[in-house]
This record gives sequence, structure tokens and C-alpha cells, in this order.
Amino acid sequence: MWGILIAIISGGLMSIQGVLNTGLTKQTSIWVSASFVQFSALLVCLAAWLFTGRDGSFGALLKIEQKYLLLGGIIGAFITYTVIKSVDILGPAAANMFIITSQLIVAYLIELFGLCGSEKVPFEWKKLMGLILIIAGIIIFEWNREKGV
Repeated sequence: MWGILIAIISGGLMSIQGVLNTGLTKQTSIWVSASFVQFSALLVCLAAWLFTGRDGSFGALLKIEQKYLLLGGIIGAFITYTVIKSVDILGPAAANMFIITSQLIVAYLIELFGLCGSEKVPFEWKKLMGLILIIAGIIIFEWNREKGV
């Protein structure tokens, strides 16, 4: 239950952040906005690390065996950029529909093939049907938007 609640909060926060970042970009620039977002996230993470017992060390990063695991921050910068651009072009609802659907498809493929150290899961037709239903929902949602409704 906690996992579901945390995921719901995460989705809501991501939607709000996308709108806030897009508004910030309109008053500055995309790279100033993205830099501020990433820098302020760094400060919050450092403060949380300091106040929660300093579990782990930054030196451990130098000992990571699978170096591709260090790409999260770089990917995070591109996530910030692409969310800002998609919200600006499509609006919050449509952008988040495509973002969430893409996340679900990529996450399922990662699980199916056991990529990035995740546990491999067997293919299930029910999950594929769920993805198809989500894509059908996007088509219906966008169909109305394109007609000006």
C-alpha cells in the first residue's frame, strides 16, 4: 500500500513540477531553468543526506562496477528539458499522458528483457492489452483535441 501511495504522490509531484518548470522557463530560458531545477535538487538531496544520518559515502561512487549506473543525473537533465518542452507545446494533460505512457512501455520492456539489473519477468498478454488500452485512450483524448473540442 505504501508503494502505491508513494507512486501516486510521485506522479502528482511530477505533473506539478512540469508546469512550474515550464512557467520558470518562460521567464528565463530553458537551460537557466533546467540548471536551477537540478541545482536546487542537489541542495535538497545534500541537506537530506546530512540530516538523515549520512548513510553511504560519495567515495562509493568511484567504486561502482557498472559505470552506466552513473548516467542517472545526465538523464535527469534531459528529462527536465523534455518535460518542459512537451508541457509548453502540448499542455500539461497531453504531455503527461505521453510521458506516463512512454514510461510504462519502457519500464515493461526493461522488465521483459531484464535490463539495467532488473529482474526479468515473463511476457503477459494482459499487460500488452493494458498498454493497448492506454494507447487507445490517448488516441481518443487527442482526437478530440485535434477537432478543437
